[in-house]
Amino acid sequence: MAGNTRVGVDVGGTFTDVVLLPPDDELVTAKVPSTDDQSVGVISGIEKACEEAGIDPSDVDAFTHAMTVSVNALLEENGAKTALVTTEGFRDVLEIGRQARPDLYDVNVDKPAPLVPRRRRFEVSERTAIDGVRVAPDEDEVRQVAENIRDCDAESVAVACLHAYQHPENEQTITEILREELDIPVSASHEVLAEFREYERTSTTVVDAYVTPAIDAYIGRLEERAETLGVPVPRIMQANGGIAPAKTVREHAVTTTMSGPAGGVVGAAETANQRTLDGLVTFDMGGTSSDVSLVRDGEVERTTNAEINGRPIKTPMVDVNTVGAGGGSIAWVDAGGALRVGPQSSGANPGPACYGRGGEKPTVTDANVVLGYIGGSSALGGELELDEEAAHDVLSRLADEAGLDGALDAARGVFRVANANMTRAIRAVTVERGHDPRGFGLVAFGGAGPMHAAALADGLDMDSVVVPHACGVLSAYGLLAADEKHDSVRTLRSQLSGLSLESVESTYDELTADVLKDVETPKDAVVQRAADLRYVGQSFELTVPVGESFDAEAVAGRFREAHQNAYGYTMDDPIELVNLRATAVVERESLSVSYRTAGEARKGTREVFFGDEFHETAVFDRIGLGEGKTVEGPAILEQNESTVVVPPAWSGTVQADGTFVLSGGEDE
Repeated sequence: MAGNTRVGVDVGGTFTDVVLLPPDDELVTAKVPSTDDQSVGVISGIEKACEEAGIDPSDVDAFTHAMTVSVNALLEENGAKTALVTTEGFRDVLEIGRQARPDLYDVNVDKPAPLVPRRRRFEVSERTAIDGVRVAPDEDEVRQVAENIRDCDAESVAVACLHAYQHPENEQTITEILREELDIPVSASHEVLAEFREYERTSTTVVDAYVTPAIDAYIGRLEERAETLGVPVPRIMQANGGIAPAKTVREHAVTTTMSGPAGGVVGAAETANQRTLDGLVTFDMGGTSSDVSLVRDGEVERTTNAEINGRPIKTPMVDVNTVGAGGGSIAWVDAGGALRVGPQSSGANPGPACYGRGGEKPTVTDANVVLGYIGGSSALGGELELDEEAAHDVLSRLADEAGLDGALDAARGVFRVANANMTRAIRAVTVERGHDPRGFGLVAFGGAGPMHAAALADGLDMDSVVVPHACGVLSAYGLLAADEKHDSVRTLRSQLSGLSLESVESTYDELTADVLKDVETPKDAVVQRAADLRYVGQSFELTVPVGESFDAEAVAGRFREAHQNAYGYTMDDPIELVNLRATAVVERESLSVSYRTAGEARKGTREVFFGDEFHETAVFDRIGLGEGKTVEGPAILEQNESTVVVPPAWSGTVQADGTFVLSGGEDE
């Protein structure tokens, strides 16, 4: 088959999602249960999608992948046995951290244990100051450190020396010797994050070392299975919202920490229409968690101040707020008798009780079954038949424990508590950052997102909900649309008034060379420049764009505007340049997707609970609804990968690309 056939595969906690776009532009989607070795489920999903599309896997021209290997290693703390090599006197930087505490008012709170215990932290008698090298490392001492690392059975090494972001010579020497002496991965801070702040730079480098063996082994297995199947070597979605060659990701594993959520935000930005909106709130509710992010002016919001399981990671990534509330989140009663939801999840096996796989704990999905949002005509993932009786049984037991009046009362409580958790996440990225959510559209996706979206929008006074055609697998869809991206940063601290433009341009030249070396086709790349600035005396920076030449006055103006937007005021104080950034972008060919209806739209009716009572509700097969079709609530739209709930006060219309746009909400 001639043409450009793309496949994107995203691994979630419960399902592995696949989107295949053949030359005829008719999107094919598939879901399969996630597997312990994620590469097994990935290959199974590709085979299922190719079979449905009527093509051979060897006809696939491009394969893009997002996975949870690195973030799972951090959350479950089962990454590589890592050693840390640092400047004499600084082995405890990881343990000391910052003065911020996880819970300000809890005197008994414990910080997460360092990923590297003290016995595997080694010091070298070297010293670099801000203005250059003071004491060079003794090579024999470094070789002895290598011997000590070998004796402690470390599986990877992180090297983070004082001021290596400014003068990496000592760190380079140490790294070269360790790589020569040891047959394990060595991550160096000047290669991972050439940016000041010792704790964050050390933490990010340790995370890179901690997840590198798992990422390297996983991608190796996936490449072997892909070759056997006949599909191309995968390109990998990074946390920054861009894809990269597998070889590059194996060398920079920390860039994959939020791979899957980044794909969903990119997919939402690609499919949603924002012409009459201030922006988009993206809402991805999967089986294990819900991810919320912002898209403004068509651009995905990014951050360099992320934290996963208490560990700072300073590499650029899509700014996602995650809460432990997904379809598989377990409902429980705390010691005070209050109903809680998550963060524990039933996973894919056994999963919610309604999956019929032996699950015995009540989940959000089970509550949705009892409320009627998911019914007997649904087939989750296209494969799982519902066990409605099991859902009622586990909710009845929860009701007894919580002192509620039966399964329905418990289901209402679970639904509301889960929605409250997700509403807080949306407020965190909008209201708490000075954005009014009423001017935004809510883009709902993930297996459970479209079920909860209208209720969330009601609570936030948002009157527009966008449900993409591929909403159940939108993270995988985003992989087809994502551009290739590579980032680099250098610290260059100076007040703007005394800035050396020669130093700025020289540093940008270094950054440009750094980002282009990882690009597959450098001639196709566009290098975007940015800078981190702050008022003198402030502790944190704001990132603003920089043009082809550095105009200090223009950059200062952009910073003041950004400060006004972020904090509501500006100052007359001097402005300080802190970091310079460069991003190489290779734009991917735009997607062209055809939407075709199939089969009858109306499937029947069922009793569904809205407000305080059951309503006779029309049930539609979403794929049977043609362009321009308007559906008045209450209604349920079913498809293999997700279910859309249209409450009584809402209505929705099918767009040309199959996107379903809801409007309305309760009038107060």
